[in-house]
Amino acid sequence: MPYLHNYRLFISHAWKYSDRYLRATRFLNEASNFQWTNYSVPEDKAFEGMNSAQLGEQMQRQIRPVQCVIIVSGMYVNHSDWIQYEMDYAKTVGKPILGIRRWGEKRTPQIVIDTADEMVAWNSSSIVSAIRRLVP
Repeated sequence: MPYLHNYRLFISHAWKYSDRYLRATRFLNEASNFQWTNYSVPEDKAFEGMNSAQLGEQMQRQIRPVQCVIIVSGMYVNHSDWIQYEMDYAKTVGKPILGIRRWGEKRTPQIVIDTADEMVAWNSSSIVSAIRRLVP
């Protein structure tokens, strides 16, 4: 069996764990010969009571150590300043961004297309292959 690299990943989830987020983590967890550590915030209410500056610093702390930022696209991205913040910060610190087109999605937000280093289909093999290409 080849050496398994443990990928450090941040999956954007717009402050709440949706079915999209949970499915993306399931794709990664079930992938063959793939190990990863999730740097996304572990709890829905972890940032309650923080102001914008504090939230920004927390997002930076989560993104700084990762090797790749994953954005599961959906039109909600157009309405989330925090997802935009995550993508902007990832670019600022040189982290590759992987955009995932959700299955059956008719429109992908242009901001994700423009910002992502790579866009892939909504399936485990596409996601894992792209992570391996983006992370040296």
